[in-house]
Order: sequence, then C-alpha cells, then structure tokens
Amino acid sequence: MRTGMHTVPEPSPPPTPPVPLTALLAREDLALRQIAGPPAAGTVLHGAHTSEMADPYPYLLGGELLLTAGVHIPEAAGSGTYFDDYVSRIVAAGGAALGFGVAPVHDTVPRALVASCETYGLPLLEVPPRTTFAAVGRAVWQLMEHARTAELRRVTEAQQSLAAAASRPDPVPAVLHRLARHLGGRAVLYGPEGAEIAAAGRTREGSPRAHEDTDRTADDSPDALTALARLLVARGSASASDTTPAGIHLTAYALGAGQGFVLGVAAGRRDPGDHTIASVAAVLLSLLTGEQHSGSGAARSSALVRLLLGDTAEDVVPLLGGDRWLVVHARPEERAPDALAASALGAALGSPLVDLAGDVVRVLVPAGREPGPQPGWTLGVSAAVAPGGWRAADTQAARALGRARATRTALVRYGTRAALAELVPPDEAEAHARALLAPLADNPALTETLRTWLSLHGSWDRTAVALSVHRNTVRQRIARCAALLGTDPDDPDVRMELWFALRRAER
Repeated sequence: MRTGMHTVPEPSPPPTPPVPLTALLAREDLALRQIAGPPAAGTVLHGAHTSEMADPYPYLLGGELLLTAGVHIPEAAGSGTYFDDYVSRIVAAGGAALGFGVAPVHDTVPRALVASCETYGLPLLEVPPRTTFAAVGRAVWQLMEHARTAELRRVTEAQQSLAAAASRPDPVPAVLHRLARHLGGRAVLYGPEGAEIAAAGRTREGSPRAHEDTDRTADDSPDALTALARLLVARGSASASDTTPAGIHLTAYALGAGQGFVLGVAAGRRDPGDHTIASVAAVLLSLLTGEQHSGSGAARSSALVRLLLGDTAEDVVPLLGGDRWLVVHARPEERAPDALAASALGAALGSPLVDLAGDVVRVLVPAGREPGPQPGWTLGVSAAVAPGGWRAADTQAARALGRARATRTALVRYGTRAALAELVPPDEAEAHARALLAPLADNPALTETLRTWLSLHGSWDRTAVALSVHRNTVRQRIARCAALLGTDPDDPDVRMELWFALRRAER
C-alpha cells in the first residue's frame, strides 16, 4: 500500500482548480484548433505561459499551456532532432499542451513539430493569426477564475449542508450521507477497534457525482479503506491517504484527541475542495463522537458527585454556571434518539447537560440561552427557574412537549405570564384547589388527562396524541372525572374553575 502521512490542516479555501483543455477549445472567439496529440478531454490546464526559449524546461512549473510563435526554431530544424528534443523537454517539465502561433514567423505549423507532439503525446494547438497570445492567456485565467468561484460555492454549500446534518436527530448517519453525496463516493465512520460503525454512499457508477472515473472502482476498495484507517490509528497520525490500483482515492482522518474514531473516505476522483469538505465533516464528527475533557466537564462531574453525596442543587449550581435555568424536553420527528443525537441536540442548544430518557431527550439550559426550534425535533421548554424549581420545570417542559406534539408545533414554551389567578391569596387558592380536586387526588392519570384536555381546548384527538393513548381512553377518563367531581366539563365556567385549581395544585 502506498501511504502518505501528513497533519490535517484547518479547513481552508480550496486551491484554484484546473480547467479542461476542451473548455478553452470551445471558446469561439479564440478559434483554437487541436492538430496533434491525445484527445483534449483528458487534459487540464493550470495556467498559460509564453516563451520563445529553445529549452523552456527551467521556466515551467507543470500543467501550463506553453505558447510559442516558433522564433527559436532554426531554419534546418526539420532535418534533425530539434523538435523531438524541444517537445520532450516540455513533456519532462510537465507541460500540459503546446500552442503554436501561425504568423508572423511561420505560415503553418511545422510538420516535424506535429510529428514530435504525436510521438511524445503532447496536445498541439494551432493559434490563428488573429488570436493573440495575451487573449489566450486571459481566457485561461478567466476559465480558472470561474472554476474557482464554482468550487468555492460548492464548498460553502457543502459546509452548510454538513452543519445542518449535524443538528438532525440522527447526526452521524446524516453527516456521512451528506459527505458521501458531496464527494461522489463513500464515507465510513470506524470505531476505536477499527470496526465499521456507520457508512453511506458508494464509489461505483451511479453516485451523485458520476463521471468518467466512477467505473474505476476496485472490489477491494472497502478493505483497503479499512486497512488505511487501522494503519492511521496504529501510527497515531492525523490523516493518511492512498490510491488503489483501480484509481480510487482513499483518505482517513483521525477524529478527536486519541479516542480512536476514524473517518474514511473513498472516491473516484479528488477535486481541490474535497479535502476542505472532508475536514469540515471530520470536525463535526469529532464533536459528535468525542468525549470532552475540558475544565467545564470536570466541573459537571464534580457537581454530579456532590449531588449523589447529598448536597442540594443550590449548593452545586455555582459549578454549572447560571442562577436560573430552563428545562427542555425534545422528541425527534422520525426515529428514536440515540446518545449521539442527544449530544448533538445539546450542542445546538448550547448546553452539555443532556439526558436521554427513552424517546425523550431532556436538556438543562442556562436561562440566558433561549432555545429555538431545531430541525427534525419537537421541543417543549419550561419557564426559567432557580435550581430549587428544577423538578417543577421538568414537569412544565413535559407538558409543553405534549402540547407541541398535539398541535404539531416545532416548539412550545410553558406560559409564565401573570393571570387573574395571581389576584387570589396563595393560601386561599391552594386550599380551594385541594378541596375541588380531592376526588382525583389518588388518581394521577385522571388529573393529568383533565389538565391536558383543558389545555388543548377539549380536543379528544390532540389530547390522545399528547398522552400517547387512544382517543376513547381520553373520553372515558374525562367522563370519569366528571362523575367524581360532580361537574359538567362542557360548561365554560366549570372549565375555568378546574383550570384555575389545576394550575394552583401544580405549584
């Protein structure tokens, strides 16, 4: 395996991409014509250079279109090896093509030059008298600028797409899928033991970036990529690259700080912006898979230990930061969340305090970071509370989430606005609530059903969705409440009084 190790740089703008020779030949204003050499479809240009030197080798960087009017050609050149020597030196220097200007020195392109270009496989272009070398050079740079702009746009769109994928409920598969799509290949996440955790895409023909290279996939490219990832971990390097005998480009990136996760990428071609795109994906996957060992992480661990050893929430909250907090309950719109999805949601909300509880993710967020809607999630947000009110806020967030799901709203906040109920003395209001709701005191399911049903304006279907029960169950429970309370829940006055009592009882 031909492997090169190097350090992964920070994502940066891609270099200027080359332009195909066919694009230059397609410029009607130049009227260029290929008269020798291999087909233009396989040739790309990195620039243009004009020289009348008999040996241009020292002045070429490689990839250029060399332009000449043949001033350097001696009169007896056709009878010797001059043209073979001249063309071989251009090829040795990495020249991409040769443009020969007809007039004022030569009326036609020398036949010996045409033969030499055929022999050495160098594309030869005839530049007509009305086309200046300056115009050809300017056209090359214009095409390169257009290609660079297009590549920058592709990289920017890919970065935005990857960031959006990282905030989804299934962030790791989503990031891998987007990465494979943007690179037209296959993206794989390997675990610390080298096992494949998740993968997306393919390098075979039919990929989103299908072209002439996509059918060069070797059957052993997955094994080769796995071997490259394991070699990367064994050597402790930041990245590694290789190319299979079939021409498939392989790259592996170490994720995080020594955690053993690796991102592997296989693609049939390698464009200038691909490394930037893959680097962005590697950073995102590092955040999703890596365990943070920062000072704040140590503080959170200390706070947890103190709580377990008997300290109160008020005692440990200085370690967490913030005096007032919000509790957020979230459910994904599609599949059940996993630990990575929960961590990604916490990162999007600006808090590492995340709990995955079944199909609901709970996040404790400092009140200064106001949560917003998250793509792919339904959220319920509590009122801002002090640490002593966390338990009540947890209940508020759960009810807000239930209302959000029932109303198909991306985010619902628990109301904290002052109401007429605040005009009643608290002790009298609480005594009235206890007396009114006493028949339901031993049946929390009936109490919660009544509360949810009233909050949703008596909607059977929405209440059923919010409580995850059948609508007939809701009807039966409300009928039971009416019987126990001896009231008519269809009466607006009764509903108002019940709602008042339920609000006071939850405090």
